[in-house]
Amino acid sequence: MKRAALITLAAAAAAGFAPQAAAAATAAKPNVIVILADDLGYGDTAVYGSKIVKTPNIDALAADGVRFTQGYVAHPVCAPSRAALMTGRYQTRFGYEFNPVGRDATGGVSLKEVFVGQVMQKAGYHTGMVGKWHLGQSGGYHPAARGFDEYFGTTAGANAFIVDPHPGDEFHSPPGVEATYGTAEGGGGLGAGTEIEQMTRLRAKSPITRGREPVEVKEYLTDAFTDEAVRFIGANKDKPFFLYVAHTTPHTPLQAPAKYIDRYRDVTNKGQRVYAAMVSALDDSVGAIRAKLKAEGLEKNTLVVLLSDNGCAGYIGDACTNAPLNGYKGMHLEGGVRVPFLMAWPGHIKAGQVDDRVVSSLDIAPTAAALAGARMPNGSDGVDLTPYVTGKRKDTPNPTLYWRSGLNFAIRDGDWKMWTINRADPSEQGASESRVTPDGVHARPSPLGQLVLLYDLKGDPGEKTNLATSRPEVVARLQAKIAAWDKGNVEPQWTSMRQGVRRIEGELVRIYP
Repeated sequence: MKRAALITLAAAAAAGFAPQAAAAATAAKPNVIVILADDLGYGDTAVYGSKIVKTPNIDALAADGVRFTQGYVAHPVCAPSRAALMTGRYQTRFGYEFNPVGRDATGGVSLKEVFVGQVMQKAGYHTGMVGKWHLGQSGGYHPAARGFDEYFGTTAGANAFIVDPHPGDEFHSPPGVEATYGTAEGGGGLGAGTEIEQMTRLRAKSPITRGREPVEVKEYLTDAFTDEAVRFIGANKDKPFFLYVAHTTPHTPLQAPAKYIDRYRDVTNKGQRVYAAMVSALDDSVGAIRAKLKAEGLEKNTLVVLLSDNGCAGYIGDACTNAPLNGYKGMHLEGGVRVPFLMAWPGHIKAGQVDDRVVSSLDIAPTAAALAGARMPNGSDGVDLTPYVTGKRKDTPNPTLYWRSGLNFAIRDGDWKMWTINRADPSEQGASESRVTPDGVHARPSPLGQLVLLYDLKGDPGEKTNLATSRPEVVARLQAKIAAWDKGNVEPQWTSMRQGVRRIEGELVRIYP
């Protein structure tokens, strides 16, 4: 049966046609796979300009579909970004505004929110989640309770990658970062010893589980997640499925086994070498997943989406890059929120497209739901991208996007981008981002006011020239739009948040990463 007929049947079922038509439509529904990288830089794949990292499988994904040059996430750090992806709603709508820290580290997204997995389940899909969750660790917050029939991964924010290191494996510890890794016993730092000994002491802060039961994983974690994704596809090839693969790579700790390091032995900068090896592991994962789809005859019936949860982290130094963008993870500059973003669906999305329109991770949930003949019940701040990537619509999916973190706001409206940030007192210079505001202590307006950054991204995608002073009318208009948007948000579920002081445009500002 031809695809057009199948789509017609799906629409008929949604409109209340006969059960036989609904059954036929269910069988025809396309599979959806979302692959999420962790802290992957905008410029850290070959197809986005890297001269160091070799990514033939990610490049092939782009060649077979569409590469977005202006793809965004809803927050520049892990957990809030993932909350928006899973719900299709700004995380500030339901208070998941900051990374969970301190006593709230096990907290989860409000149970009033409906996740895309739940929508896909109700639409007749078998759902699976592999990898890093970071949206709640127990009870009703666990992936098994948020719409995933199968789960294999870690509910925590990060994890060790090599449990049993061997000669040739490498670990890179940027200055000032090693103390944040910790061990299974909860201690900070790696201590003395050889690199192999240090890696051996690294242990997961949260166990790997299948469902809710801990399992022992001896493989390099990226490979283990890849194997599980491939297994899931094979086991569910005869039914429509939704698969969310959230890799922990290339998030710190920067570790890679020899089989990936060997591809970059000529790279003398160790940080770049280890990071590139980690991205290669991600690339191999993309290749293995797509090869399995092809082997099972599912390639033309599966939408594959690849993106990162935020930009790469400045605290790992020159190991990564968001070039040609400015800024890093934790910032609302382009380098923090604009990410690699690819979609492929052979036979439906024209191959080899480079799309400069603004898209968002907010669009993924409503797109998946639409393909399933459903919709996100709480509404969506994103849009169904299907008519855009198939050529039916030529306009911009997201004319305006918003961000909020504490008292800092950002907006992209057309080609204008504005970020307003609390100024910091000069006495706070050098304050560490590891500082946490106690729960119950809200962010307060700075007595020094806010720094306003305004950029015209059409001519200045690297955000080099601040136009706030010369274009006050644009600032006023964008501030009014932010104020109107913010009326639809709620107070944070918790106020405890990491914070740090940075120098931007020559001024000290406080960010809430």
